[in-house]
Amino acid sequence: MSYKDLTPLQLDALREVGNIGAGNAATALSQLLNKKVDMSVPAINIISFEDIFSNLSGEEIVYGVLVRVLGDAPGNILLVLKRNTAMHVIEALTGQKGEDINEMGESVLAEIGNILSATYMNAIGRFTNLSIIPSVPALTYDMLGAILSTTFIESGQFDEYVLDIETAFIEGESEINAHFYYIPMPGSLEKILNTLGVI
Repeated sequence: MSYKDLTPLQLDALREVGNIGAGNAATALSQLLNKKVDMSVPAINIISFEDIFSNLSGEEIVYGVLVRVLGDAPGNILLVLKRNTAMHVIEALTGQKGEDINEMGESVLAEIGNILSATYMNAIGRFTNLSIIPSVPALTYDMLGAILSTTFIESGQFDEYVLDIETAFIEGESEINAHFYYIPMPGSLEKILNTLGVI
């Protein structure tokens, strides 16, 4: 199927799952940091690999949290944060300020990726009865193009289309936006949509 032709109903189903995942992630982050953190999913898009490059500068240096997804709908999850966004996330969630991101800051970013991937995948798993298991997150800091290329090429068998879950973290009066990509192996996204009853 061509994911770029998904109907509003199909996107709404994915957005609903995303919002449930975001709610669970907000609860987990709030418990981890002992402060109230809200999350929302402003939009969910199915986009091509090329569109990611055209919408974002491939040469921009970003933080990426990569999580491999195992089980019934294998693929990769990639949380992408611009450097200044990563700094804002760390400051908003820990109060830590500075010009550089230290080891503690990197741990926070990796844990956010871990929580997001686990809660989103758990939400999909509950809705679909699929077994979806996220692996341990790996943090990288590189050009966006290099991170995306590595993520796509490493297995050589990913779909052309990616599920882009726009994610907003809200802590106090601060709102921080990030992109959360689910990069499925062939058939995985179709399997999810099929079990959601929207294809």
